[in-house]
Amino acid sequence: MRVLAIVLAGGEGKRLMPLTADRAKPAVPFGGIYRLIDFVLSNLANGHYLQIVVLTQYKNHSLDRHVSRTWRLSAMLGNYVTPVPAQQRLGPRWFSGSADALFQNLNLIYDEMPDHVIVFGADHIYRMDPRQMVAQHVDSGCDVTVAAIRQPLALADRFGVIETDPAGRRIAAFREKPKDATGLADAPDQVYASMGNYVFRTQAMLDALREDALDPTSRHDLGGDIIPMLVKSGGAEVYDFADNVVPGSTERDRGYWRDVGTLDAYYEAHMDLISAHPVFNLYNSRWPIYTGHDPLPPAKFVHNDGDRVGRAIDSLVSAGAIVSGGLAERSILSPGVILNSYSRVEDAVLMDNVRIGRGAMVRKAIIDKNVVVPDGARIGFDLEHDRGRFAVTANGVVVIGKNEVVGH
Repeated sequence: MRVLAIVLAGGEGKRLMPLTADRAKPAVPFGGIYRLIDFVLSNLANGHYLQIVVLTQYKNHSLDRHVSRTWRLSAMLGNYVTPVPAQQRLGPRWFSGSADALFQNLNLIYDEMPDHVIVFGADHIYRMDPRQMVAQHVDSGCDVTVAAIRQPLALADRFGVIETDPAGRRIAAFREKPKDATGLADAPDQVYASMGNYVFRTQAMLDALREDALDPTSRHDLGGDIIPMLVKSGGAEVYDFADNVVPGSTERDRGYWRDVGTLDAYYEAHMDLISAHPVFNLYNSRWPIYTGHDPLPPAKFVHNDGDRVGRAIDSLVSAGAIVSGGLAERSILSPGVILNSYSRVEDAVLMDNVRIGRGAMVRKAIIDKNVVVPDGARIGFDLEHDRGRFAVTANGVVVIGKNEVVGH
């Protein structure tokens, strides 16, 4: 059985500004050393699906560079992870939706002629064994299988909701953010929310994409147009993410999935990493999250003189970081971060090469690459002042963009 994986990585990520001012959403750093796209690629690689196409579009340079440098597979064995930018093969236009992105790249499918096509999104934080979803799909004989995660009924109007037939597997309706959703038969207080992950029978996908391309009223969206089309023909089934068992997972982190499409969601997903028993466990060696590593020295903690002590508590500290007489609490320190003497960082995400000056204080913030916080500066303590110079989220997280200049 031949399976081709396609990762949709063309999202603009407007709600993650300013983190996406200089990069595509799937290229946004996460967890100190990773990029968002590393999670879906690791799931596919760990599942031994090693023919992967990554469709890119907006601000794709850093994403293409990361994929090309990091995800090199054996060409001798026919394996590859290939970034494919918008080729405009059908004329001078961008992708008008996720279905159009596939339609404009049908040549990639014709080149491989797989039996089934995996289509996954590129910007969610989770572990998933895709083999189990593919196995259910093949056994069912359906045209498409849609992965779904159980969510509270009260939150149904935030998701694309999947309604099933009485047997619980076949999809009876796919509804965008319904106000009148009904609960599941086995859990009346829950609904199935689409995860944006699909497995298609190849010929069914090709037929649906061609039909959709000819419809002038279509939004050319997988969830909004293609899936309802296949639901109508009776060929769509749901895959319950709760049934997925990842090797090495624990009861605490099993079934974890986060859509980090907003700054607050992105921040909260980071906070999920740093507890003693994290909700999402980066330390599962049986299902590793792969990424590229620069040749950096180990992290270093220096000074132990009175209150000038280099410390990090309940934090993730990456290679190349130096905590020089400062304190990091409940924070993520990416490669090359420097905390100078008497500085204090709390509940913060610091990306590569951020420098925190002597005596500076940072609280509840996301600081992008190469930012220098000057000596004595305070960030996150006076939100009204911070709003005048930086982005501040609804939950009070201060966000400083890449290379921004920080004053006092």
